[in-house]
Amino acid sequence: MNQPAPRALIAEDEHLLAAALQQELARAWPALQIAATVGDGLSAVRQALALLPDVLFFDIRMPGQSGLDAAVELADAWPDDKPFPALVFVTAYDQYAVQAFEAQAVDYLLKPVQAARLQKTVQKLQLALMNKAQLAINLEATMEQLRHLLAAPGIASPSAAAAPSSTAPLTLIQASSGSQIHMVPVADVLYFEAADKYVRVLTAAREYLIRTPLKELTSQLDTQVFWQIHRSTLVRASAITTVTRDEAGKLHLELAGRTEKLPVSRLYAHLFKAM
Repeated sequence: MNQPAPRALIAEDEHLLAAALQQELARAWPALQIAATVGDGLSAVRQALALLPDVLFFDIRMPGQSGLDAAVELADAWPDDKPFPALVFVTAYDQYAVQAFEAQAVDYLLKPVQAARLQKTVQKLQLALMNKAQLAINLEATMEQLRHLLAAPGIASPSAAAAPSSTAPLTLIQASSGSQIHMVPVADVLYFEAADKYVRVLTAAREYLIRTPLKELTSQLDTQVFWQIHRSTLVRASAITTVTRDEAGKLHLELAGRTEKLPVSRLYAHLFKAM
């Protein structure tokens, strides 16, 4: 019985570069079908979940959502009964990105894509797709790679490589509530949650809003005190009371002083494995 032709999704916001990659792939891998080409991370996630391709080519820098963030979101939402696609990041030359990809054994292509380098990538992909079951087994390995890439300088944030690290964790937050500005001790905060253009700051009694992006805020907090449990949520670890698993296998946690349940993404589920 003949195997169906492998399918790929290309996420690249520069139309000419996307077309060039597609042309080079047609030469290097004629059997590969390009299921869709999209220009931003949100569309990449949406189309990947709809089409379930075998291979993903994600540009690192895209409007709205980076290729790395899109890969994280996609891995979290991917169906449990489907093998996760082989993932290739496409990037302009950047020493930090290249070093991070190589350290995590994640395949990458540099812009503009060179035929010889693409051929090596194609060989790796073809070998990986020979056993789709292995891709399913390696989902946790992919998660581990993505966790490391999120922490790598110059990838998750373009300015991260050059930004100086904070010498001391943030202790006080200037936050708005209505027309007032409040000085909120970080010691009172139970969790932070990104919401549209703001970040919600939740204490046991109040909610405040700040404009500081969650990624920037994360770098100013003690990671031993605040754990990331979702791409949009940081929680005070000592406030966690229970972690439950629903019928779909998804984790949710509860915090002392709050009534809502907070979802834990697949990327961070390893934090709550039984000791």
